[in-house]
Amino acid sequence: MEFNDVIHGHKSIRTYADREVSQEVLEQILEAGIRASSSGNMQAYSIIVTTDKELKSKLYNAHMEQSMVVDAPVLLTFCADFNRMRKWLTLHDAPVHFDNFISFMIGAIDATLASQNCALAAENAGLGICYMGSTLANCDQIGELLNLPPNVVPVVGYSLGYPAEAPARRDRLPQQGLVHYQQYHDYSDEDIEDIYKERNDKGWQRYMDIPELKEMTERLGLRNLAQIYTIAKYTKESHHEYSQTVLNYLEKMNFMNNGDSQ
Repeated sequence: MEFNDVIHGHKSIRTYADREVSQEVLEQILEAGIRASSSGNMQAYSIIVTTDKELKSKLYNAHMEQSMVVDAPVLLTFCADFNRMRKWLTLHDAPVHFDNFISFMIGAIDATLASQNCALAAENAGLGICYMGSTLANCDQIGELLNLPPNVVPVVGYSLGYPAEAPARRDRLPQQGLVHYQQYHDYSDEDIEDIYKERNDKGWQRYMDIPELKEMTERLGLRNLAQIYTIAKYTKESHHEYSQTVLNYLEKMNFMNNGDSQ
């Protein structure tokens, strides 16, 4: 495929064909991830490849019962990982730290960069993916199921397989709403209405076209897409809960040391 076709053809795939991903194709995808940019070339991430049906069934609940977790032949979980580097430092009589929040962020960025390289390589090979925000939101449950040691935290994950559906491309905000030249230029009310016009229309129509989503919207008395986002999908309460889950797990996994390393 042409590179621009891969970039602009992305769609989230939630329904997969009953077809395995060959080890050869999988390794090509993973190798693309390994070539991603990395802070200091530390490659502070690990990739967990899950194909075992029993383990995927256990991950199903942790991933908020999303069907693609068990339907897709492969799950990829990208983790911030300073466990490996800390062991290397110990073996070479170097100071052992990287156990603080900025280290987690470095690993999280590395993991995310690798994940997108893998995603592009997968789509270029004719496969589909669907990112799952539950990877970070329920990082504690997923980390336990994947047997992650201290200084390893799941950040990004997605299902992977050959598509059995061809959904329409989702809208994106226009470039002028996302890109700032030289410095950040804050938005006027008119700017916001213009930037979100297509999103307001297409997003609302999508909810009206799916019976169960339309029923939910009417039951909750929601009048626009902004209300759907903050009252139905991403509530203040849920974000506070998930935030606390992540912070607690970072402390448990040795990423919140503020003084001397342990």
